[in-house]
Amino acid sequence: MKMDEEKKPNLLFKLKRFIIECKRVLKVTKKPSNTEFKTIVKVSGLGMIVIGLIGFIIQTIKQLFFT
Repeated sequence: MKMDEEKKPNLLFKLKRFIIECKRVLKVTKKPSNTEFKTIVKVSGLGMIVIGLIGFIIQTIKQLFFT
């Protein structure tokens, strides 16, 4: 083992850093207002529908032309 190699952080150090980062994120975040929440739900739902439709169209094209 070389003398100039840095010591890798152990599991306990990584766990402590993770907990510190989680606390930092929780301090910064806030509860969304009712309007913000409804907007987020609408946009997320619309995104799921669009992705589902794209998958459905690709699957339909695949079955029509490659079967």
